[in-house]
Amino acid sequence: MQHALYGPEGFFTGPASGPADHFRTSVHASPLFAGALLRLIEAVDARLGRPPVLQVVDVGAGRGELLAALAASTAGTPLAGRVRFTGVELAPRPAGLPDAIAWRSGIPSAIEGVLLATEWLDNVPLDVAEIDSDGRARRLLVDLVTGAESLGADVNPADRFWLARWWPGAGLGDRVEIGWPRDVVWADAVAAVRRGCALAVDYGHLRGARPAFGTLTGFRDGREVDPVPDGSCDVTAHVALDSAAAAGGTPYRIMTQRAALRALGVDGARPPLDLARTDPAGYLRALGAAGAAAELTDPAGLGGHWWLLHEVGIELRGTI
Repeated sequence: MQHALYGPEGFFTGPASGPADHFRTSVHASPLFAGALLRLIEAVDARLGRPPVLQVVDVGAGRGELLAALAASTAGTPLAGRVRFTGVELAPRPAGLPDAIAWRSGIPSAIEGVLLATEWLDNVPLDVAEIDSDGRARRLLVDLVTGAESLGADVNPADRFWLARWWPGAGLGDRVEIGWPRDVVWADAVAAVRRGCALAVDYGHLRGARPAFGTLTGFRDGREVDPVPDGSCDVTAHVALDSAAAAGGTPYRIMTQRAALRALGVDGARPPLDLARTDPAGYLRALGAAGAAAELTDPAGLGGHWWLLHEVGIELRGTI
């Protein structure tokens, strides 16, 4: 997975087209998503007493689409002139990204503001194991060219410890995705926030409903494909959200994207028909926005994302 995503010819670091050409995320689906995050950022800013500098750090920033949308939306708001946007990504800085957006390969320290991670943790490499006929969790090996799988040696003690706590009850033939590497990087990310919040948005699952056959898959050109780790496709697995949450070491809340976006004003309600008579153009705009909101909150699609929110030194209840 490391080789496929972040190697010299990796999906995210190689010369191929950007991830947006291969799969649709909430960021790409509608500007309503960035608008909701902007309202969250404004709430954090207010809770912090509107500091001279407010940092907004996007980890796994892709090609900077979310940060560019946020930066364009701050003009004329109380954030203007104070907010500092930073993209964290292993790929080089995208061409055409506004100069006001910083770009780096590592998470900055001592963040006062908001750390965002939209569909980042699902691309943090992990190992997959399968339970054999003796009840042993054995590492799943994969051919880098063909994607053919075979069982390898038993998982190590650290893996077994994590599985016992966070993926209990796996039986014969079950596949388990060993999530502690994601816990480690998420704990480090949350620790970088001195005051403010850290938010992860991702597909995931909780301990009471782990998928028996795992979630490892690939995406290319908008289609789900076999996760062959040759750099030609995204290789992704859903996140054990409760495990990552506990590793963060600060108070947290886990909620669905549907609930989170509705709390931030994105509800997908259709505009009143009376508006079609009094303002036809406005009605069409509102109808389009309602359709986009419905896509973002659809439980069978993007609305099935989970939001993991850590509050550090502030309280955001009442906003989200």
